[in-house]
Amino acid sequence: MKNKKVALHNLGCKVNAYETEAMQQILEENGYEIVPFAPGADIYIINTCTVTNIADRKSRQMLHKAKKMNPDAIVVAAGCYVQAAGEELKLDEAIDVVIGNNQKQHLAEILSAYEESHADGALIDINHTNEYEALSIHRTAEHTRAYIKVQDGCNQFCSYCIIPYARGRVRSRDMTDVVEEVKKLAAAGYQEVVLTGIHLSSYGVDKEDDCNLLTLIQAVHEVRGIRRIRLGSLEPRIITEEFARTIGSLEKMCPHFHLSLQSGCDATLKRMNRRYTAEEYYEKCELLRKYFDHPALTTDVIVGFPQESDEEFEITKKFLEKVNFYETHIFKYSRRKGTRADRMEGQIPEDIKTQRSHVLQELHEKNKRRFEEYYIGRPVEVLFEEKVEKDGVECYQGHTREYLKVTVPDIGEDLHNKICDCILQESDVE
Repeated sequence: MKNKKVALHNLGCKVNAYETEAMQQILEENGYEIVPFAPGADIYIINTCTVTNIADRKSRQMLHKAKKMNPDAIVVAAGCYVQAAGEELKLDEAIDVVIGNNQKQHLAEILSAYEESHADGALIDINHTNEYEALSIHRTAEHTRAYIKVQDGCNQFCSYCIIPYARGRVRSRDMTDVVEEVKKLAAAGYQEVVLTGIHLSSYGVDKEDDCNLLTLIQAVHEVRGIRRIRLGSLEPRIITEEFARTIGSLEKMCPHFHLSLQSGCDATLKRMNRRYTAEEYYEKCELLRKYFDHPALTTDVIVGFPQESDEEFEITKKFLEKVNFYETHIFKYSRRKGTRADRMEGQIPEDIKTQRSHVLQELHEKNKRRFEEYYIGRPVEVLFEEKVEKDGVECYQGHTREYLKVTVPDIGEDLHNKICDCILQESDVE
């Protein structure tokens, strides 16, 4: 199989993206040539997603697209959709090899086994394993910011979510492994790291020592060369006075936090099995604002969850106005077979979901504009990441510590991967 051309395609979250990059590096180390996802590859690897029925469909479409690009190629289905669908995927003629979660580390051996005996892959019972899959990277497609997977699995079982069944129970990566990877990335020139996982807030709950997300952040903070630390999506319950006070004292900690909300109505939250109230969530936001100066708070909201009445939606809208987020990512509820919410009565018509989504989108744009206008005329620190063209002018683009996107004209100085102090002059949020 060595010297063969391999094309990879990722679907889904930042954890999936990390695992796709890790698989690519495994292949490179074993002599494979990485090529674009286009006709002409000998092997196509699709790292799939299963978070919604739509994600399942996109995964199937991409697998069939790969086989059409080269009918003689080996098509590999990997990841969450594979894990959720199980053995039935092996009946799909477009798929030659299936690789479930916690098996991507064996990719090279699985491809060799297919060459020798047409062994069709590896699936394990993901819900009965305590093993953290040993994947790592030493570079990333983003040349200035590195996403680092530190945790897998979820124990929450929200009523709309299939992920605990596709990813299994919480499994945390050894802290020493995380720190070693961060050191390698820092040595390679990366200045910002983002700690991410399927349920990041649960990091360490499966360990017997004092390992938890806070101690991990503190350990990463000690790595020389790293100047910024961000966190992936957090559950609000992890924000305690001690947690907020401690990370607020760390100079490398970016004042940018994504706290998953889903609804601002307690009745809806209960049906979702979210395990907190709207008021408890608000208290966590205020704790972060207590220890950080004007932090960027972002969130996710699902509209049209089963039985969500007009009154419940209005409660959510008013709560979003109260919290005043920087960004609100709005999702129309999508039924997912195999979840409790899919079987609930009171499914909301699509047109009502769309109407509610538009209402919250307008609120999001208003809040985003207000947040960004706060920084006009103020000094900000920007990590420049790439060159772009804006209105016909060559520019450099990067992000502040709050994750505001900043664009400056190219004046001939190479700003790539440089951290500069800037004064913001205007916002392009309409």
